[in-house]
Amino acid sequence: RAFPALGPPRAESLTLSMSFDDQSEGRVVYLDYNATTPLAPEVLESIHEALANRWGNPSSSHGEGMKAKSAITTARHWVAKMVGGHDQDIIFMSGGTEANSLVFHSCVEHYHHLYSQSDKLPHVVTTNLEHDSVILTVDALKSKGRIELTIVEASHGSGKVIPASVLAALRPNTIAVSVMLANNETGVIQPLKEITDAVRDWGKLNCAHQVLVHTDAAQAIGKVPVDVDNLGVDYLTIVGHKFYGPRTGALYARKPATLTPVYPMLFGGGQEKNFRPGTENTGMIVGLGKASELVCKHISDYRQHMQTVRDYLEQQLEVAFPGQVCFNGKHADSERIPNTCSVSFKGIGLKGYLLVKKLKLTLASIGAACHSDKVTRPSPILLAIGITEDLAANALRLSVGRETSKQDINLVIRDLQVAIATLAGSITETD
Repeated sequence: RAFPALGPPRAESLTLSMSFDDQSEGRVVYLDYNATTPLAPEVLESIHEALANRWGNPSSSHGEGMKAKSAITTARHWVAKMVGGHDQDIIFMSGGTEANSLVFHSCVEHYHHLYSQSDKLPHVVTTNLEHDSVILTVDALKSKGRIELTIVEASHGSGKVIPASVLAALRPNTIAVSVMLANNETGVIQPLKEITDAVRDWGKLNCAHQVLVHTDAAQAIGKVPVDVDNLGVDYLTIVGHKFYGPRTGALYARKPATLTPVYPMLFGGGQEKNFRPGTENTGMIVGLGKASELVCKHISDYRQHMQTVRDYLEQQLEVAFPGQVCFNGKHADSERIPNTCSVSFKGIGLKGYLLVKKLKLTLASIGAACHSDKVTRPSPILLAIGITEDLAANALRLSVGRETSKQDINLVIRDLQVAIATLAGSITETD
């Protein structure tokens, strides 16, 4: 077989392959910021300070307890400000998975509280773009006979969920609609405000109860401004390690237990107003607050820098591999978060998981980290937005960060050239 799309490497690639290690000077470029981010130095410092000096139990009434409680109060303020909410709307959680689970648990419990005499199950609407912590939760609820479930498909032409498709899925017993704010693989930002407005208008005419709207904002926060009033959502999931914070998180719930139902999954000492009991992890909460403060103060700079570097990455990919790259989810009528590039390389033998293994100086992924045990399968997210199976299998997710430079991108491009030339040569040799 002839190697169809990627021919021999360019001359500069041949020269590079002989002096690559010398040029790299031992550098490694991390381009997997959608999987996780390092702690910002300010965040790490704040955690150390809290662990050393605010170690008291926040529920204790003495001085050490009050110091810890004050630190948590400050953190709550910054997390709320980051998403445009009120301090009392923030419930600290172990992470995004717990927050998402609490949302669906609360919605289902609320429905049964409203309709305790009815045999009709609550209905939940979500999409085929969601993170596993949403999809597997609603799947489990459905398999246990606790909900009816509708999965709305994203548009192949835009990578977005169309509001009209969500409306078409609604029923009189719909209790919740969950649509992520930005996709973790393509970076496509979903039209949340339009969806929420449409759901609200429909509910006024067709529902005896409020249809609750949730968004998992894990990938959007720290990259684009997020405002709960603008989005109109009832719940919003916050994940610290996606924006240079610790591996903890929070749930925004609009006026919890008064306007928006929150039913605890755990029972204990009454912390977090009984919504999420358990002695608070002060150090990690303080770190989350500091990461949120940084976002509040610097989001414009973060966004501009990441977009400049991501756009440069895509330009250089097109230059280095003319006619041989496909940017998944990049559409004229779709907005993406500024750091994310899903790219497929056309050609036989260029499976994403093989390419990742060949890269010597670039740390990247083929998709969501939670699917890392399924590396030989095409991404279901890419298939969901109409990417062909061959191209989806050849995809890499390259996500830049606050410190990524154009010099880093130049090194990544050279690394890709050598890796692809190596894979192309191995295919040719075996044919």
